[in-house]
Amino acid sequence: MKVVVFFIFMCKNSKPELVLGIRNLAGLKACSLYADAVYFSIDKLNLRARAKEITLENLGNFVCEVKARGLKAYLAVNSTVNEDSLEDVSEIVTTAARAEVDAIIAWDMAVILKALDTGIKVHVSTQANIMNHKTAEFYRTLGAERVILSRELSIEEITKIIQKTEVDVETFVHGAMCMAISGWCHLSAYALGKSGNCGECTQPCRWKWELHGENGFVAKSLGKYLLSAKDLCMIEYVPELIKAGINSFKVEGRLRDPGYLEVVSRCYREAIEAFKEGNYDLEKIEVWKLELASVYNRGFSTGFYFGYPGSDKFYSGKDMNASRKKRLAVGVVVNYYPKQMAAAVKLLEEGIQIGDEIIIEGSTTYLKQHVKSLKKQGKDLTMAEKGVEVSLAVEGIVRRNDRIFIIKLK
Repeated sequence: MKVVVFFIFMCKNSKPELVLGIRNLAGLKACSLYADAVYFSIDKLNLRARAKEITLENLGNFVCEVKARGLKAYLAVNSTVNEDSLEDVSEIVTTAARAEVDAIIAWDMAVILKALDTGIKVHVSTQANIMNHKTAEFYRTLGAERVILSRELSIEEITKIIQKTEVDVETFVHGAMCMAISGWCHLSAYALGKSGNCGECTQPCRWKWELHGENGFVAKSLGKYLLSAKDLCMIEYVPELIKAGINSFKVEGRLRDPGYLEVVSRCYREAIEAFKEGNYDLEKIEVWKLELASVYNRGFSTGFYFGYPGSDKFYSGKDMNASRKKRLAVGVVVNYYPKQMAAAVKLLEEGIQIGDEIIIEGSTTYLKQHVKSLKKQGKDLTMAEKGVEVSLAVEGIVRRNDRIFIIKLK
């Protein structure tokens, strides 16, 4: 018995898988050097209806791109499923099987049963609100390979669940937090007729609100963003998460830009490796925190990991991006010259100069570099103003209509 317990303990304390949410090839390229797996959705039955670039028609090719980089591919089919959507479920799961996705993320039993019948592994979505080992074991006996626990659990509660079940456990470690239990929110549906549970959330919780009392009192001290939870960030507690036996660390962010995915995936990869190599320390933590704060965020908290969050876990900033840096749209690529490693760029919104940090993005492009060479009609420039077209030296392949952004401190 002791041997078995020791074996389970060792297995559950091996290096956790790092899973990133993406929406296209650009996101895949951005995180592929650091992630172990990616999760994504197609343009049907998912909680990110705006992520439309992956479809049933190109799913097979997309999965091939994922696996060519040595990553696992997880397909999220995690919206509500009504009677009229059952045919879509069958089509999606059948196509996913042909594409050889590694697992389907789902909570609706129609999707779970279809996936299991088709021979696809199932990861039970956090939408299932799994908060105890009995529920986790139910899904395991049903055939699920992994459960993604509710975000409303403490690390102590997660540890107890892991100790009492043999199913793989995944938890969120970074990214946006919903103000409703495990994402089950009806605020958008009631306010604007757009259901978050069908992937159409308009995020009223991120709007500015005022709290008015019956006597006309207005609560000013709580700030304007009364319903907006801070982003989850557990970079300081990676050792505790690993010691708890969590099998997979999940990063929310399917709608975030590739630059965000690159920074977050790199920081968590470095943290995991540092702990395993015995050199995870405060100095590294401070560096990671600064890097994570440099990309889009709403302020950071530890969510429910160390107890129920108070009012300090809600964001009260001046705008919805607390990042130390800002991305400014500069222009668009109008042509690419591979032999010269240069791009013709139309500066539509901002000017640029030598030394600027820029990002070039498209649905299949992600390139981060500094401006090293600018030319106009063959003449070298140190800077170029808004409105002109210039030749920009690039350090990788770019494509017509790719967007160019400059990264600056706020």
